[in-house]
Amino acid sequence: MASRASSRGEASAAPARIPALPGLGTTWFERGARYWLRRTLGAAAWLAVLAFCCYIALVLYGSFRGALPPALRTVWDWTQVAASGAALVWGWLVQRRDHRRKLLDPPSPGAFRAAKRDEVRRSVWLTLAGRALWLVAAPVMPALAAWAVGWSAAAFTVRAYPSEVGAHRWLEAHNGQISTS
Repeated sequence: MASRASSRGEASAAPARIPALPGLGTTWFERGARYWLRRTLGAAAWLAVLAFCCYIALVLYGSFRGALPPALRTVWDWTQVAASGAALVWGWLVQRRDHRRKLLDPPSPGAFRAAKRDEVRRSVWLTLAGRALWLVAAPVMPALAAWAVGWSAAAFTVRAYPSEVGAHRWLEAHNGQISTS
């Protein structure tokens, strides 16, 4: 006969703890003031980095632009305006489609943490490989920066991140709880 401690009924009666998500902690569960403060500060920090990248992109573009003849410079500037507008919308659409796809099969908290770890490992090498591309891409840097702005704006204006939805589903599966969002 099994002891009380090893009984399946006793183990399943204890509720699972609310998992902490990277960047949000456990605030995602109740979505109170602390949750919105974390999301706002995260978005503000990311957008500050993005603003610096846009500044660098414009400086690099300005150095490329200075080498063009005056007639071509005007045409190239208007081309960049059109390309940047299109890239902004394209970045927004790419992020929203990816968000919808991730909401169809949101990750569990453990899978989300593992994916973030893998993403950080890959980003080191992508950063090193991308240094030379900044110089090569100088003629189209405003459009690339506009794409990044659109992508980031779409990422931070969603109602809930896929990791939150996945954590809610994980809790429901382990506790039988009803989702609050």
